[in-house]
Amino acid sequence: MGKTQKQAIVIGGSLGGLFAGILLRSIGWTVDIYERSPHVLNSRGGGLVMQPEVLEAFRQAGISQKDLGVVAHERYYLDRQGTVTQRMNTRQTLTSWNRLYGLMQRHFPGEHYHGGKRLTDIQQTPEAVTAQFADGTSVTGDLLIGADGPSSTVRSLFLPGHTYRYAGYVAYRGLVEERALDPETAALLTERFVFFQFPNSHMLQYVIPGEDESLTLGERRFNWVWYVNYDEATELPRILTDKAGQRRDYSIPPGLLAPEVEQEMRAYGDAMLPPPMLSLVAATQEPFVQSILDLDVPQMRFGRVALVGDAAFIPRPHTAAGTSKAAANAIALATALRVHNHEVSPALDAWEPGQLAHGEQLRQHGYFLGKRSQFTHGVGRYH
Repeated sequence: MGKTQKQAIVIGGSLGGLFAGILLRSIGWTVDIYERSPHVLNSRGGGLVMQPEVLEAFRQAGISQKDLGVVAHERYYLDRQGTVTQRMNTRQTLTSWNRLYGLMQRHFPGEHYHGGKRLTDIQQTPEAVTAQFADGTSVTGDLLIGADGPSSTVRSLFLPGHTYRYAGYVAYRGLVEERALDPETAALLTERFVFFQFPNSHMLQYVIPGEDESLTLGERRFNWVWYVNYDEATELPRILTDKAGQRRDYSIPPGLLAPEVEQEMRAYGDAMLPPPMLSLVAATQEPFVQSILDLDVPQMRFGRVALVGDAAFIPRPHTAAGTSKAAANAIALATALRVHNHEVSPALDAWEPGQLAHGEQLRQHGYFLGKRSQFTHGVGRYH
């Protein structure tokens, strides 16, 4: 694809920003990504379910689709004793945040990826858009993409006061090195998607690439997620206060969970989880927690600015669609620009309605799945 002389500014250097970056580069645009963190990003989420949109984004960008993750051949459902009560043949590829980030970051030119750049303002004319940063620098381009996640600065500039909402429950999560789990439990859980459901809660696990993206047997990781209800006013503030006493917005990363919260989570596991899942939790050295959030926006396009990924809609994780939606946003944007001869305004006019509809459909589907999983027996925790 030849160069177009068109320039895109991407705010946010996580998966959503990288999808936008690699897809726009694939149609000949010059792209610079600006990430607020000065550090190399690493996994805050653990595992991901591979979806067709991610494969299509990689295909269009020229990234190899081989060895993306670990294949789970079956889906198991356990009862309270740990017995398999249902088996389903469902072949799925499970990967990690680190694996997708690493593949895309290595594909995106390092000189165009800028860390430690905190956006403070956006100005635009009919012909161009300018991003201003806290360090006093600014950059001007033809298109600005807000891919800066749930706490998006870009969204706050155009939709002030429009932010995410707590869904009523959190996800405790953990990663266990493959060799650290006892052989009997490992034999049951390896290369299977395994679920345990009980009133107002469920837990799931699957194997993902290792810390260094390794897919070698013995070097991978077990990834687990456990959904637990907490009241927003009376309980959530305590869960989201880290071990240093700092209140976090919506998640606490590995190693920073308050000891009393971790102890409470483990005690609840002792009371409720079947032996295989309990073994996973016991083998986890640094569990972490994420609030489940809802976010939807009335529009995704503001002049020469577009919102993508979690800056616009946050699908609940039960849909397994957060990453694939970011990929779909980027694929559709690149397609619209190509179809409209790289003219930003008509391209965004064509792009926005379908992306709003897709986000809304995922929001509704996630709400339904979450309500069925977590609130069938009221809003509290089951004991």
